[in-house]
Amino acid sequence: MLRSALVILSGNAAASLLLLARNLIVARLIPVADYGIAATFAIAMAVVEMMSQLGLQQQIVQAKNGEDPRFQAALQGFQVLRGVIAGIALFALAGPLADFMNVPQAAWAYQVMALVPVLNAFTHFDVHRLNRSMVFLPVILTGAVPALLSVLAVWPLAMVYGDYRVMLYAIVVQALMTAVTSQLVARRPYRLVLDRAVMTQSLRFGWPLLVNGILLFGVFNGDKMIVGRELGMETLAIFAMGFSLTLTPTLVMAKSAQNFFLPQISVVDRTTPEGAARFTHLSLVTMQVSLLNGAILVLAIILVGGPVVHLLLGTKYAALLALMGPLAVMQALRVAKAGGAIVALADGRTGNAMQSNLARVATLPLAWYVITQGAGLGIVILIATLGELFGFALSLYLVRRTSGVALLRMLGPVLFSGIFFALALVLPALGSLPDWVLPVGLTLGIALTVLSMKDLLRYVMRRRADT
Repeated sequence: MLRSALVILSGNAAASLLLLARNLIVARLIPVADYGIAATFAIAMAVVEMMSQLGLQQQIVQAKNGEDPRFQAALQGFQVLRGVIAGIALFALAGPLADFMNVPQAAWAYQVMALVPVLNAFTHFDVHRLNRSMVFLPVILTGAVPALLSVLAVWPLAMVYGDYRVMLYAIVVQALMTAVTSQLVARRPYRLVLDRAVMTQSLRFGWPLLVNGILLFGVFNGDKMIVGRELGMETLAIFAMGFSLTLTPTLVMAKSAQNFFLPQISVVDRTTPEGAARFTHLSLVTMQVSLLNGAILVLAIILVGGPVVHLLLGTKYAALLALMGPLAVMQALRVAKAGGAIVALADGRTGNAMQSNLARVATLPLAWYVITQGAGLGIVILIATLGELFGFALSLYLVRRTSGVALLRMLGPVLFSGIFFALALVLPALGSLPDWVLPVGLTLGIALTVLSMKDLLRYVMRRRADT
């Protein structure tokens, strides 16, 4: 079981690190302002995804009839319909979106981006169905191979264009190869069925995820849109790069935790006392893993983030160094919040993530206001961090209320991780301390956090004994 976890983590990490490498290479090869425009392409895609996110990939894992070939074909048919509608919507919104971001010259690029949701829609769902049997290689290859090809496309594209078009066409290459790779590694033939009953079932399952997609747009891109519109493309480039450097490991951790724990929790029969106890145990393990993932992210960013930024990006992004620690804490709270969402999803409740993201989105008007009053990126990050903190607290409450998971054994992990995050923010600001204080203090903090996670330690020790 632990071997499967390592496979998932390494596979997801490979794909995400390749895409991060692509972004870093593009940032080095093109001017800072052009990278700011390139960063808006992700915003354009998110506009469409937020309007059409129904969690069909998660549904085939969670649904009791997920192995049914016709059910899979119906989900694939619905996915293609969704992708075509999303592509048409992005094409229509290209002009208004470019005008809002004050880059009207890039409207044509947003129209080209309309191909991406259509291409992604032809991804074979077999790669997700196989997760039910703890077979993860197909979904890993579907993520990693297109990412590698997208990276390899950067150099010839840079030689031809040398501006934001490098990122545009690299994204199109990735989308095309995602669909192709998924077809090549699938075990079942690819079929499309339009089934009204399955669509209705998917809409019932996915409407909270659809609303959550809208909220996630605000979470991931709201601050970027505000920064880009009010402070310009160069400032957006700095902010977007910092966001990517800290968000990429966050997404790897959250996706890996979901891939690994969602199938395990979903199959638990809660009608027996033993099953109910196991559900609670696995739920606590999932939430503790998510909290620990956030702490590990902060430790890595605080200790090596600055030198890595300087090495990879040079002096063009020197303003980013002071923002890395606060951004890491903000993203750590995000990945911690994902634990409760996984538990709720395994219980067939897709509204947890939606509701917990409301707290984060509610901070956007305040962020916009303070920027118009002259505040810098540091204040924007602080406001976002408070939003994530409230969202994390709400996600724990929802798990207790809707899934009936007692949270007493989460008190220690929450307390010690909170102390660790506070140290990560305060210690770097105290510049007069000896050099050894920061690494020793943070290492001690994360060690105490791990020791407080009794369910996670018991889970690991049991798995080691089984192997």
